[in-house]
Amino acid sequence: MSASLKDIADKLNVSTTTVSWVLSGQSDNRRVGIGTREKVLKCAKEMNYQPNLIARSLNTGKTNTIGVLIPSIIDFFFASVVKEIEAEAGKLGYTLMICTSQSDKEREIQMLKMMRAKQVDGIIVAPTKLNRMEFEDFLKESYPFVLFDRFFADMDTNYVLVDNENSSYRLVKHLTEQGRKKIALITTESHLQIIKLRCEGYMRALTDAGLEAGPNLYGLVEYMDSEKNITPALDKIFQTTPDVDGFFFVSHTLALGAFLYLHEKGIDINKYGLACIHEVSEFKILAPQINVAVMSMEGIGKNAVRILHDNIEHVSKYKKKRKYECSQLILPCTFKLH
Repeated sequence: MSASLKDIADKLNVSTTTVSWVLSGQSDNRRVGIGTREKVLKCAKEMNYQPNLIARSLNTGKTNTIGVLIPSIIDFFFASVVKEIEAEAGKLGYTLMICTSQSDKEREIQMLKMMRAKQVDGIIVAPTKLNRMEFEDFLKESYPFVLFDRFFADMDTNYVLVDNENSSYRLVKHLTEQGRKKIALITTESHLQIIKLRCEGYMRALTDAGLEAGPNLYGLVEYMDSEKNITPALDKIFQTTPDVDGFFFVSHTLALGAFLYLHEKGIDINKYGLACIHEVSEFKILAPQINVAVMSMEGIGKNAVRILHDNIEHVSKYKKKRKYECSQLILPCTFKLH
């Protein structure tokens, strides 16, 4: 059984308050002597003291827990960002509560409300883009949150993104410079602002090269179960434009789905110019010639935590001012071009 503060205090013949100050990291501010502090810490370890986190949160108003809400935990990108979030949060004394929305509006609302009910200090979220009102309420309450990967273009919030439009432009421009003239766009869920930006980069590159996209080179794929849903989109492109010579994928999941399609159809993938936002290790085997814009998952995760931590530390100031001071960070991609 874990010892209590009183057990430690009785054994050392000091006050319970002194023990509490030491174990909560307040010994310097409270001018507790170094010798007393070391004795308390040693005794707490020997007696297997475990802090009562509920009692501590009632006292401090914080749980030292961050909520993280992502569309899917099995997606390589989101899982990798969460790994970086956890590492950076741990350095700052936070633990994580991780939930998935499964890209479902109602589930996202449910998870956001649950995390608020669990008293997390703030939330890092890749939103579905369909629950605008939830985040507007967060802003009104000065509740700390940071968006990543997705954002609301006309809402002043914290967010961490990559440069989607320019990264897409550079990839497609590279394909046109290689002589590709019929480059198909494989995209998904255009209600997401980042997808719109990637599509805009694609269109700008074609325009600058004097090329046209046209509806026959446009493949729209539903995000959920994209490997299955990509088939009709690619069927249409190959039927209407058999001389298609390039593909730009707005995400790695779409690229993987396309590679599976090409393999099953017996189509030589090396015939095409390929480009994609983000990469996964499977690309090295399935399509080593693909051109990619690599997103910094470490940069996204670390910066999201740092921005959220700053907001948590200053939340009382924001509530008094009734003004949320936002940090909006757009990170550059690195490129692997062939």
